[in-house]
Amino acid sequence: MRGLETSVTKLRRQVFVEVAKVAFESERINNDIEAIPYKIIPSETPQYRESVYRERAIASERVRLAMGMSLNPQDRPAHITNGLSYSNISDKYYEPPLMQVIPSACDKCEENAYRVSDQCRGCVSRYCVNICPRGAISIDPKTGRSIIDQAKCIKCGKCKEACPYDAIVHTARPCARACGVKAISSDALGRAQIDPQKCVGCGQCMVSCPFGAIADKSQIYQLIRAIRSGDNVVAEVAPSIIGQFGDGVSLWTVKAALKEIGFKEVFEVAHGADVGAATEAHHYATEVAEGKVPFLLTSCCPAWSMLAKTQFPEMIDRVSSALTPMVATARSIKQKMPSSRVVFIGPCAAKKLEAMRKTVRSDVDFVITFEELAAIFEAKGIDFETFDKSEPIHDASGAGRGYAVAGGVSKAVSACVKEYYPGIEVKIEHAEGLTECKKMLLLAKAGKMNGCLIEGMGCPGGCVAGAGVNIPVAKAAAEVKKFVDGSTNALPDKDLYDIHLP
Repeated sequence: MRGLETSVTKLRRQVFVEVAKVAFESERINNDIEAIPYKIIPSETPQYRESVYRERAIASERVRLAMGMSLNPQDRPAHITNGLSYSNISDKYYEPPLMQVIPSACDKCEENAYRVSDQCRGCVSRYCVNICPRGAISIDPKTGRSIIDQAKCIKCGKCKEACPYDAIVHTARPCARACGVKAISSDALGRAQIDPQKCVGCGQCMVSCPFGAIADKSQIYQLIRAIRSGDNVVAEVAPSIIGQFGDGVSLWTVKAALKEIGFKEVFEVAHGADVGAATEAHHYATEVAEGKVPFLLTSCCPAWSMLAKTQFPEMIDRVSSALTPMVATARSIKQKMPSSRVVFIGPCAAKKLEAMRKTVRSDVDFVITFEELAAIFEAKGIDFETFDKSEPIHDASGAGRGYAVAGGVSKAVSACVKEYYPGIEVKIEHAEGLTECKKMLLLAKAGKMNGCLIEGMGCPGGCVAGAGVNIPVAKAAAEVKKFVDGSTNALPDKDLYDIHLP
C-alpha cells in the first residue's frame, strides 16, 4: 500500500539519511560510508533475515545504490566504497541499469502458479476438474481435495474463477505483476531479473516488492556534495510536491526549507507544464483538428513516451514534440541563470532515465525524488512540525499544476484549445498504468483513436502515484486539487508555446 510506512520504507529512509549526513558532514568519507550498515543495524540479533550478516550485506548494497554506484558482483563481494572515487564527484550521472535487483534481498518468489489451498472442501460438483482445458486437476483419493499438476497447468485461471470457495490461489511475483511492460523474469537461481531493454524506469516494481529487493540509483550524494562545494544549485519542484512533507506544509514553506539547506533558488516545474499545455493545444488545433495527423500523444510522462517509442516505433512521430515540463523549466532556468546546476525534485523514478539522455543532460544536472528529499531534510534537522519560514513562489497556472494527477494533462490542453482556438472540439482519451497505456496504444494503432488527444500516465493515478512519493495517492490527489483550485491564474498565456518549439 502506497504511503504506508513499513519496515522497507524505514530501511530505505535510514540509508538515504545516513548517506546524506556523510555527504554534508564527513571528512572521512570511506570510513563513514563503511560504517552505515552498522548504524542502521546496530544489534547482533537479526530482525528480518536469518542472520545479521545478511541484513548488513543487503544494507551495504542499498548504500551503494543510494550513492549512484552499481551493485558489487555477487561472486566477488567487496567494500561498499569499492569504486567510490568514480562516484565521489558532483557531476556523476546515472548509469544504466537504473532499476536493480539486490540478489541477496530477493526471496525468489514463485513466478506464476495456481495452487489449491486448504479452503478446498472436496465438493461434489468439482467445477475445477471439469473446467480445466488440459486435464491438470485431479482429486486426491485420501483427502478428497483437488490437486493441480503443475506440469500440465497452462495458468489460464479458469479453475480459480470456477471455484465457489475461492480455494484456488494464484501466486505471482509482486514485482512482475506490477510491471506493465513485462520486463521482469527469473534468473537461473529463481531470483527476479530486470531486462533493461524493456524497462521504462517507472519504479512500480520497486514499490511493489515486499522484501525491498529492488532499488533505483540515487544522486543525493553527488547533489549534496555540489551544494557543499558552493555550486549554484537551483531546484525545480514538481506540482505533486504539495502535501508530501506533512499536512499544511505549503509550497512556500518547502521553498524556504530548500534555500535553508543551500539551494540558491526554487522554481515550479508547473511553469514548464504550462508551456507544454499551450504547445500541445497549438499542435492539436493545427494538426489533429485539421486532419493532418490522426492523433496526438502527450509527451510529459517519460515512462509512457518510452513505451510508445520502444514498443510502437511507428508512432514515434505521434508523440508530441513539446518538451517535458522538467526540461522546459530547466531550459528556462538556464537561460536566466547560465551558471546554475538544476535539480529536478519530483515523484518519478522514470525522470532519472529521461535525464540520462544526452539532449537533456545539458539542462538537468540532478534528479531526486520526494522520498530522497525527505531524507535530506531529516539529515539537516529540518522538522516541518516546527519549521516556520516561508517564501512566496508564483510561477505557474492551475492548468500546469494539474499535470500532477491522471487526466490533468489532457484537461489542461483541452482547456487551452477551447480558450485559444474557439469552436474546435477536443476529443480526449487517457490511460493510467503501463498495462492500460499499452492497450490504448494498440487501439490507436488500429485506428480507433483518430482525432484524439491521448494522455498516458505510467503510474496508476498519475504523478502523485510515482515511485518516489511519501503519502497515499488519494491524499496527494486531494492536495493537488486544492492547490490547483487556489491558483491565481487558471490557464497559461497562449504565447508560451512560442518559446517551447524546438
